[in-house]
Amino acid sequence: MTTSRRSFLYAAAAAATAQSLSRSLAAGRDPLAQGQGNDEVRIGLVGCGGRGSGAISQALSTKGLTRVVAVADMFGERLEGCLDSLGENEAFKQKVDVPKERRFVGPDAYLGVMASNCDVVLVATPPHFRPAHFEAAVKAKKHVFFEKPVAVDAPGVRRVLAAAEAADKLGLKVCSGLQRHHQNGYLEIMNRIHGGDLGRLLFARCSWNQGSLWHVARQPEMSDMEWQLRNWLYFTWLSGDHLVEQHVHNLDVVNWAMQAHPTRCRGMGGRQVRTDPKFGHIFDHHAIQYQYANGAWCFSECRQIDGCANDVSEHVYGTNGEAHMGNGWRITGDKPWQHQGPNNDPYQSEHDDLFAAIRAGKPFSEARMVAESTLTAIMGRMATYSGQEVTWEQAMASDEKWGPDSYELGPLPVDPVPMPGQNQKRKG
Repeated sequence: MTTSRRSFLYAAAAAATAQSLSRSLAAGRDPLAQGQGNDEVRIGLVGCGGRGSGAISQALSTKGLTRVVAVADMFGERLEGCLDSLGENEAFKQKVDVPKERRFVGPDAYLGVMASNCDVVLVATPPHFRPAHFEAAVKAKKHVFFEKPVAVDAPGVRRVLAAAEAADKLGLKVCSGLQRHHQNGYLEIMNRIHGGDLGRLLFARCSWNQGSLWHVARQPEMSDMEWQLRNWLYFTWLSGDHLVEQHVHNLDVVNWAMQAHPTRCRGMGGRQVRTDPKFGHIFDHHAIQYQYANGAWCFSECRQIDGCANDVSEHVYGTNGEAHMGNGWRITGDKPWQHQGPNNDPYQSEHDDLFAAIRAGKPFSEARMVAESTLTAIMGRMATYSGQEVTWEQAMASDEKWGPDSYELGPLPVDPVPMPGQNQKRKG
């Protein structure tokens, strides 16, 4: 992306932030932002795991008429479990209209949802699949909510950016899972940062440090592919590593504050504690230094190790003050400030805003924003896996591709754990 294009992107994002803020802070959220319309919006869901089940519940909770009409997942029991859960909820069971012929299972199941009469598709599959699913939704002229990150490698990011161009031309609305962009505290503090309350920005630091996550034990009947799919977060080809899948939230906040993406980075990481083969091949810790074109730096770290200090936060430092986000939102320095509310549920608000835009026919797209934040995280992983400095241009142009070309439930060897200084570029 050229400098002028990038400047336009972040100027538009800043304007959207200010507009969202003015809506949100006036005695709660604006009724329009909650979609008080009478036209029914038909919903298709691709990916029925925990996040997909949450996303469909939030979409059905937006104001106005909504109905889920098509559902897809790799595994049939997960699809049926999601629908059963919706049917048991008094608020949702009248909004579920998914007969057997609109329940799709398998690696190509998403195509059935795209061919249905839904208006908007919720994409909550593992990150590896999101570029293809986003492309298919745009081709089918569907509005899209898709989770972050939107890819696990640069070829996937480029596919998302190309599909985003097509979506804009079609007037499609696109919302990402970077829910902080819909959270009152973040909206207000960003408005102050961009308004100059911190002065010239010098550096930032951000962290997502926590303990271990879930794991699905391998059963004798599971093939390699099924085992990896059910434990997708531990395989780089599926999740991008936790740096990309999880820490992308924090990196996105720093990009948002800087109104730019970094120009280069270097870092280190490894697999020190979570070494059992059941945890795939991803690292359990990363630390990265990102540099921005304005000379500012971001010091980034993420970890998934039990028994260590936890921290999920972002901090921005300027010549006139500091902004602290994570455990509340506050600014210290020449213009001290602390967020006092109102607070909102950003996971619900992102769907409220998307569905309001669909009903109102207003421009709404977060595709480029989430694609750039995704590549920021991928760029950091490239640096920690290789031990080399990586520039934005190198990351964007990379042909390093993660994942197989087909998804039959059969044999699939696990890639070796990356070794900095030795890791070779890969294409599959």
